[in-house]
Amino acid sequence: MHIVAIAWLYVTVLMALTESNVVAGILTLLFYGILPVALLLWLFGGPGRRRRAARKAAEATPAAAGDAADPPQ
Repeated sequence: MHIVAIAWLYVTVLMALTESNVVAGILTLLFYGILPVALLLWLFGGPGRRRRAARKAAEATPAAAGDAADPPQ
């Protein structure tokens, strides 16, 4: 997925370079390149973020439960 994002950014940089003025080039790069790629990576990165959060919660829960189950001696 990252190779597709890099390729799309390459295409949009070339599109921005062919614009007639600097403002049009910056807007082309922003609205055709950076914002869509950021949205794409954020949307497709959601399942990974959920897995990391669930793994972190699972690691924290047994440690806390194990400490509470064993009284100090």
